[in-house]
Formats: sequence, structure tokens, C-alpha cells
Amino acid sequence: MALKDSIADLIRPAVENAGFFLEDVFTSNPGNHRIVTCMVDGLKPLSLDEVTIVSREISAILDDSPLLTEAFTLEVTSPGIERPLTLPRHWTKNITRIIKVTLNDDSEVSGRLTEFDDNRAILIENIKGRMKTHEVAFADIKKATVEIEFNRKDEI
Repeated sequence: MALKDSIADLIRPAVENAGFFLEDVFTSNPGNHRIVTCMVDGLKPLSLDEVTIVSREISAILDDSPLLTEAFTLEVTSPGIERPLTLPRHWTKNITRIIKVTLNDDSEVSGRLTEFDDNRAILIENIKGRMKTHEVAFADIKKATVEIEFNRKDEI
């Protein structure tokens, strides 16, 4: 088993007990030093205090673990806005956000996510004041990401 998988298996229970999700673990060795990056997410954006709490939990576990015998730097981060929406909780977290969807045929559609179920998502696109509804089947989605909104106005 790869080191990142062993670390993930070791820390996942503590992350989940703290009310978060372990998205991924990355390890790198620049020079002679190891960096362990843990990507943690929640059902809402994580606050700095929450990241600090979960960082301390992870650090304590890794410090006591035989998995890392050399010095290491721990980085705990949350996924960026560019993270693809792949799980139901990713969609839940982004209700009311603008989602850009690339379909299997490489066509694209975007709109504000208003609802979704096990099979499809509903996106509302505002085209010069006219609302257009897109019903997108999850089976037809190649990739879905959140679009950054700098001047969000509640349109729906």
C-alpha cells in the first residue's frame, strides 16, 4: 500500500469524527524533507479555526505513527473552487452557485444550481434577464465545476 493511502486510512476516522471529509492525501519529498498535504472538506466552507482543530488532530496522529520516521511538514488545506463536483456532497455544498458542466459530447452548459437528485441536476441560466432551465443527467456529465462569481447577485 502506498504511503499516502496508509496515511489516509490512519487519519480518516479522526477527520470524520471532527465532522469533516478527507478528500485526499498527497506526499512529496522536495530535497531531503517530506511534505504531507491533507485535503479536508466539509458540507460548508471550513473556517480557519476548523482547519486549525483538524490540523492538530492529524498532527498528533502522525507524530505517534510509525509511518513517518523522518521529519515532515504537515499542510492541511481545503479543496479549491476548481475541484470537480464528483460526489453528492459536492453538489449539496454548491446549491445556488453557478456550475459549469462539460457534457460527454464536449458541449458545455452553465447555470445556477437550484436542485439535484440521484440522477440529474437543474441549472438556471440568466440570459439577459430571461431564465433558461437546463436539466442535466449525471450520466451525461464529463466534468462539472463551480464558476467564480465576483459580484454575485441573488437572481433566483
